[in-house]
Amino acid sequence: MPRTPLAVQVVTIALVLIICSVGIAGNAMVVLVVARSRHMVTPTNCYLVSLAAADLLVLLAAGLPNLSDVVASWVFGHAGCLCITYLQYLGINASTGSLTAFTVERYLAICHPIRAQSLCTVARAKRIIALVWLGTAAYCIMWLFLVDTSEVAFADGVRVQCGYRVSRKLYLPVYFLDFALFYALPLGLATVLYTLIARILFLGPLPRESDGDLAGSIHQGQSLELPSGSVGSVRFSCRGSRGALSSRKQVIKMLVVVVILFALLWTPYRTLVVVNSFLNPPYLNLWFLLFCRICIYLNSAVNPIIYNLMSQKFRTAFQKLCRCRTAQPEPPSQYMAPVYYSIMRDCSRNNSDSNANQCNSIPGPGQGS
Repeated sequence: MPRTPLAVQVVTIALVLIICSVGIAGNAMVVLVVARSRHMVTPTNCYLVSLAAADLLVLLAAGLPNLSDVVASWVFGHAGCLCITYLQYLGINASTGSLTAFTVERYLAICHPIRAQSLCTVARAKRIIALVWLGTAAYCIMWLFLVDTSEVAFADGVRVQCGYRVSRKLYLPVYFLDFALFYALPLGLATVLYTLIARILFLGPLPRESDGDLAGSIHQGQSLELPSGSVGSVRFSCRGSRGALSSRKQVIKMLVVVVILFALLWTPYRTLVVVNSFLNPPYLNLWFLLFCRICIYLNSAVNPIIYNLMSQKFRTAFQKLCRCRTAQPEPPSQYMAPVYYSIMRDCSRNNSDSNANQCNSIPGPGQGS
């Protein structure tokens, strides 16, 4: 019976356990902080929760079961082979769908802010997430019919494997379809949309929204960070607009980093699948296979670390969840909309010559003073 080299076993067990432990804890924290904090429930964060759930599924269904193949033979039986393979692809494809969904949502919010008021809502985000998961769940059903367990007899024992049910050549259309639908097309779309977002957000002024649109964005959870002691003042609104613009830029930077890491960390595995489609026998170097798997697990584990490093809101929420320090309570969202409404109402009512300049000095959302 062939044995996996001891060095490969030790490195695999150590890396998989570390990455899976960090990833499972981090993604679980993402789900918890959004579920427990009302101010964190925004359309973008709903998609990030969906991405975290998909990453959890990948780590639990692909990462940990991989240890049995390294140390011994397949120990989860026929049902385990079917279910674990199905859940692996479900998590992988749902993560790509969630990534594509928040990319489109950010494009609408930045490039088409007026339409975004009706399209980019929490309720709609939840419906889209449900469709993503239902669609990928239906798509992945085919894997229940494409894998099976097999037994290979050796002089010193029997090795059980979970692998292909039919010839490898018959899987080529499936792998190329996966490559197109869940890697090439999403990355192409993300490249185009983030280029358009960058052109507006970093190279030119944001599209001007009406006052009603801004109030609507507050109700949808896109809250402005308002300085204390400035209620009802023009300075209050100007600082809020600058804060909203800075916050949008920071969110876009964070999401772009997530997409870039997705592209880089999935490249080794996707490339190996494409290359092996034309090689006979396929290239199956143990160390390179380990490298490809570790990259996949890293992609599922690294996102919470990115949120913590690049998002002040997530960092504060993580700290509050871990009770590392006492977090300052944020003002309830119901007090924020009336405050901004009072600014708009004062400007519309005080339209005398002495106050005209003051009212006109209030910029639209995303515009500097």
